[in-house]
Amino acid sequence: MIETFDKAEAGALRLRLRPAHLEYLEANRHLLLACGAKLSDDGQAASGGLYLLAVESRAEAEAFIAADPFHQGDLFERVFVTRWRQAYLDRRNTLNEG
Repeated sequence: MIETFDKAEAGALRLRLRPAHLEYLEANRHLLLACGAKLSDDGQAASGGLYLLAVESRAEAEAFIAADPFHQGDLFERVFVTRWRQAYLDRRNTLNEG
């Protein structure tokens, strides 16, 4: 799991980098279980994102986010990479699956 936090007042930068970011996500969709922006309560402003990846190591997750145009464009103030265990996906318990 990767959680990102945008720099303050970086809305214009986010919008400028967004097309390349979306292309990057599409090119790497085989790694994505889910991802999306964290939004303000009114849904109008993004302040970072959350990525759930199907990778085996921290190094793979770090390489993924390092190559993201948002990261390369210096949008992020902070990035946290945390190992997580998938328990539910698409409203299904996946803990007991083969």
